[in-house]
Amino acid sequence: MEKLFKLKEHNTDLKTELMAGLTTFMTMAYILAVNPSVLSAAGMDSTAVLLATCLASFIGTACMAFMANLPFALSAGMGLNAYLAYTVCGQMGYPWQVALLAVFVEGVIFIILSVTKVREAIFDCIPLSLKKAVSVGIGLFIAFIGLQNAGLAVDSATLVSLVSFRENFHTAGICALLAVIGVLATAILHVKKVPGSMLIGIFGTWILGMLCQAVGIYTVDAEAGYYSMLPSFSLTDFSALGKTFGQCFNVDFGNVGIFNFVVVTFSFLFVDLFDTLGTLIGVSTKAGMLDEEGKLPGIKPALMADAVATTAGAVLGTSTTTTFVESAAGVGAGGRTGLTALTTAVLFLASMLFAPIFVSIPSFATAPALIVVGFLMFSTVTDIKLDDDNLTSAIPAYLCIIAMPLFYSISEGISIGVISYVVINLICGKKKEINPIMYVLAVLFVLKYIFL
Repeated sequence: MEKLFKLKEHNTDLKTELMAGLTTFMTMAYILAVNPSVLSAAGMDSTAVLLATCLASFIGTACMAFMANLPFALSAGMGLNAYLAYTVCGQMGYPWQVALLAVFVEGVIFIILSVTKVREAIFDCIPLSLKKAVSVGIGLFIAFIGLQNAGLAVDSATLVSLVSFRENFHTAGICALLAVIGVLATAILHVKKVPGSMLIGIFGTWILGMLCQAVGIYTVDAEAGYYSMLPSFSLTDFSALGKTFGQCFNVDFGNVGIFNFVVVTFSFLFVDLFDTLGTLIGVSTKAGMLDEEGKLPGIKPALMADAVATTAGAVLGTSTTTTFVESAAGVGAGGRTGLTALTTAVLFLASMLFAPIFVSIPSFATAPALIVVGFLMFSTVTDIKLDDDNLTSAIPAYLCIIAMPLFYSISEGISIGVISYVVINLICGKKKEINPIMYVLAVLFVLKYIFL
């Protein structure tokens, strides 16, 4: 393990890495339930999607471990799966096979871009202030996801508000209350520097939920989406994978058209590119993995691993596989090498055998970890210089930060940050501060808003 992952060089040990990998997996396990549910809306078999998601996650995360030696995990990206199901297959009316082919082509393009260092150049050209801002923005973003998963943040006339604990107390109310308890417990454990605090918080919150169900405080209401918290011990039908495997090559372009297909492919490409870059920037910044120039030494193999995972996932039968922001949970638990990623990868592979058990973990139990990790990433805000001498970089950083949670998109935060950085610095006479590639990115982002 020392030879493979250089644990001592990264100031970590076997136990810490294994615990971090397990923590990352537990915060990502919800994708095993969510992705089949989302993609089934496109007409795909949910069991096949589950198996494809597990395999694609294993392949991508294992590649990250061995190729880049970084503690980042990959799986089917949230947002990208919704785009496939509800926009490409829903609004546009294209078959899911066409959407998977678009994902496959996107992955091949990413492999080419990674080999030619285009993606690496984009990563390196982003100023350090924006990289710090991305870390902060992702912190707020995943904290917001955690609040939603906990049932604490709900729809209202003001777009979002705090849940009413008294209304539907035996379902939504008790779940939200358990999440609050989980957040406080996880925070206290973290302050006291208890190893595996987030993992303990996840299991502790889940166990409390099962106890509430046992004594009747929590009521199962499947029609309303509140299922039993007790784990299921049934096994998965592995033959179902044949329903999606290789189907991306079984496409009839008769009712699609090449131009429309190119637009769909470019949309996947654009969102995935900047979601991945944003995640790598944010998590790497928090983990202290960037060098003095704000570059990530292992960025090229990391991007290649991401591209390979996307391509493999499309063949297996799942939406774009990308680096997950929940990797921050493992980093927060001390993960610093590819051993963390390898642990997560193996758990994804094992979950094929026991997927129903992992799916049984309620979202409110993983929510506390996301909320606390959000704080850990938010703490990077102190590294952004906000004085009068740095306003041309501070204001774009601020816009980048608030855009991510409010627009529910990492890539939107990056695009707004890049555009505002170029415009403000250019007009304020600081052209020397702008990397030439930033001009190209800003123009591309503007064109995206015009045409997509």
